[in-house]
Amino acid sequence: MRSAVAFLTTFGRSRPPGATTFDWFPVVGLAIGALLGGVWWGASRLWAAPVAGAVVVAADLAVTGMLHFDGLVDAADGLLAHLPRERRLAVMATPGVGAFGVAAGAVAILLRWAALSATRPAVLLLAALWCLSRTAMAVVARTQPYARDESGLPSAFAGGRRWLPLGAGAAAAAGLACAWKPAAGAAAVAAGVAAAAGTALLARRRLGGYTGDVLGACGILAETAGLLVAAARW
Repeated sequence: MRSAVAFLTTFGRSRPPGATTFDWFPVVGLAIGALLGGVWWGASRLWAAPVAGAVVVAADLAVTGMLHFDGLVDAADGLLAHLPRERRLAVMATPGVGAFGVAAGAVAILLRWAALSATRPAVLLLAALWCLSRTAMAVVARTQPYARDESGLPSAFAGGRRWLPLGAGAAAAAGLACAWKPAAGAAAVAAGVAAAAGTALLARRRLGGYTGDVLGACGILAETAGLLVAAARW
């Protein structure tokens, strides 16, 4: 579990990932979501909804060290531009950010802030969606081929193929979301699954598989899609 916490957050000392790290992704995601839900609830007692929403967005970036947001930005530059496969991977590996990445990052931040501002603070909702997003990352990594030639990310997580923890993570996400609001929660989880799956399929088609940036994009888009659906007028 410590390796999953170190990999997904800025807490704790840096630890190399291992075979069981992915097993703990749902648990760590749930904990991050619950923490952010508490921040959301507390901020809403001090400020108006738009300010509270901005505080949650900022807190999420701080807790995760912008790891997943950086993945979204890099993945957008590689997946959305009209480039050959090798060039897409090279663009994603460069430290610079292109127009696609800037646009994707700005839109994601705006949508997350707007959805949080339009929704009544709910710890259960964020715990569910953040658990779902980390579960989706692990599922994509265990079901899709790695797009780069070097060993890279898969070698660090090699050996872990247990599906029970990830199944439990998916069930926990669905249960928490439905405990928040049955219909809206179920729809939010479904939207999150669709967003992560769509991102993984696009990466498979254009890159031949996933990269670390693709996993980050899957997580951010799953959360964002879930928040948008949850914020609808149910």
